[in-house]
Amino acid sequence: MSILSIKNLSKTYQSGSRKLTVLDEVNFDIQAGETLAIVGPSGSGKTTLLGLCAGLDSGTTGSVVLNGQALEKMNEDQRASVRNKDVGFIFQNFQLLPTLTALENVMVPLELKKRKDARQKALELLAKVGLGDRATHYPTQLSGGEQQRVSIARAFANEPKILFADEPTGNLDTETGEMIEKLIFDLNKEQGTTLVLVTHDLELAAKTQRIIHIKGGKIQEDVHA
Repeated sequence: MSILSIKNLSKTYQSGSRKLTVLDEVNFDIQAGETLAIVGPSGSGKTTLLGLCAGLDSGTTGSVVLNGQALEKMNEDQRASVRNKDVGFIFQNFQLLPTLTALENVMVPLELKKRKDARQKALELLAKVGLGDRATHYPTQLSGGEQQRVSIARAFANEPKILFADEPTGNLDTETGEMIEKLIFDLNKEQGTTLVLVTHDLELAAKTQRIIHIKGGKIQEDVHA
């Protein structure tokens, strides 16, 4: 079954009198449980595509159906509700809330779902990513790799149907990056989540079952491993 279906998706911006097309008639489907990498040069439209797939933004034309729900027919509140319920995110710059501890950051999506066991579940996830002893630390007290591990725990907290990762190892050294990759794939396998990641790193992309190459806003190649 398709967890994500993209049909004729385009995104254009008006820049003065000029029209800038960032995505141009993109089509693909992702099956539940699949792992997929989107690769391409800088400015190729891959981060824009990820944002549209996740309902962070709306396309100019075309449709995005996420877990059976047509995002383009929704307002921002409805899209936010779908994101809280079905989607996990891992960003290159971690996007942790600086005024919250590691534990509180992981609890946010659980509290949005009004989970009674939010604290317990968050502690379990922090232990899984090897940060059980850092729960009370604030982001500024953690290294980049530790911050990214907190963001992974947070991304998996609401047991998402689909996880979007935007350059998840982009700000990390090689060794830390490899550890983060392993964590993402291990947790993903354990929870049976669909994984879509945007990356410049072809070695990382090669670990997924499928790679979509995008250039100039168009899909150039869609390769299954």
